[in-house]
Amino acid sequence: MTQAVHDLRTHPVHLGLGAVAEAQPAFTGMEWYAGYIERTAGDGAEGRLVSMYDFAESWDSWEMHPAGDELVVCLSGALTLHQELADGSARTVTLGPGEYAINPPGAWHTADVDGPATALFITAGEGTRHRPR
Repeated sequence: MTQAVHDLRTHPVHLGLGAVAEAQPAFTGMEWYAGYIERTAGDGAEGRLVSMYDFAESWDSWEMHPAGDELVVCLSGALTLHQELADGSARTVTLGPGEYAINPPGAWHTADVDGPATALFITAGEGTRHRPR
């Protein structure tokens, strides 16, 4: 059987119940997430979205994932991650290639970049919220 090859930057993967990995349709922007939620609703809080993004600019919003941890892995460049934790404390960490941080459930987070950077995300996406920066 021949496997399809996809670029994770354009086609995220859903990790679902029963150790299933499902290629997703091409990412089209923020509206893409509504369809993702519908396609994967049966996996609930245990489902994970695996995605990769290239950044040339700092994020213009904050996000928060209430259903579980999010793993953030810097693949190239540097990424400064800012977290507002659920207990009211805050922390900032700068990641270089191969380094990672975890956004715990309920932590609002955003990121700054000083140059090109690429990061991999494994996200418990159920209930994700956004707010302006």
